[in-house]
Amino acid sequence: MVNTHAKQYDVIIVGAGPTGLACAIEAHKVGLSYVVIEQGGITDAIRRFPVNMTFFSTPELLALDNLPFTTTHLRPTRAEALQYYRNVVTYYGLHLMLHTMVHSIQRMPEGVFSVETARATIRAQRVIVATGYFDATNRLDVEGEDLPHVSHYYDEPFRYALCDVVVVGGRNSAVEAALDLWRHGARVTLVHRKPELGLSVKYWIRPDIENRIKYGEIAARFNTVVQRIEPHAVHVQNLETRKQEVLAADFVFLLIGYRPDERLLRSAGVELSGNLIPVYNPETFETNVPGLYVAGSVLCGCETWSIFIENGRNHAKPIIEHIRKTL
Repeated sequence: MVNTHAKQYDVIIVGAGPTGLACAIEAHKVGLSYVVIEQGGITDAIRRFPVNMTFFSTPELLALDNLPFTTTHLRPTRAEALQYYRNVVTYYGLHLMLHTMVHSIQRMPEGVFSVETARATIRAQRVIVATGYFDATNRLDVEGEDLPHVSHYYDEPFRYALCDVVVVGGRNSAVEAALDLWRHGARVTLVHRKPELGLSVKYWIRPDIENRIKYGEIAARFNTVVQRIEPHAVHVQNLETRKQEVLAADFVFLLIGYRPDERLLRSAGVELSGNLIPVYNPETFETNVPGLYVAGSVLCGCETWSIFIENGRNHAKPIIEHIRKTL
């Protein structure tokens, strides 16, 4: 825990994902006073990944500051990543405020930032927003989207055995969930608005899902959109034929991607493009608000396929170096 009473820091880092932790490590190494504020636990977005998820990346691409990431697999599991990042925090003795929501960031007339949290208002000369995008999901905005059997996140398969499950989406999260559900006894229908699966689907998974669809083990509806959701049913329509269909659905997973939480950035005065990409200097990552920086996948806006842990962690060094020089 961190004592924040009457404390002003050199830098406040919002978000304790891998990029936020990388920023904290760099601040620690150059002797800046800092605190990382996180609304959940350490790397909370990874914690909420599917229980059986395996990373696309190899361990060295997920490691921070060359601290070895050991694993018994070619690609790390979710559990191994969570343990690794917790060990990183312990190894460096990083200063964290966990389970603390940041409500607003305001730049005061004198140039100091006032960060209002659920616990206290904290001041700092610089702020880094490294909140990622996993907390805010894309929405279909259709009737029934908020029914209790509908979810925008996939957890684990065992609850859904012998049930009719509709999975909406055509990229990695949807494909992996559909395969996991099918392998654990669910009757799965995959619904995707495009004519084929996304190009970003992992190369070792694509043949698997294509064969499951080919042999009728997983039903698929391409060029198809959801019109409304009811208890035990999803109403869909084919975009080409305009044919409507009712799919049996005890559970529905809307795995259609994520978007950054623009609320915090806008409250701080950060300018955003139509794709919610913040205005920032590509060399220093400083936004149009002097002294406020963005790091990691929050700066890719809705283009969530462009920044991952592998390249987001690299934002920490130039940001902290610029902060060190300007302080």
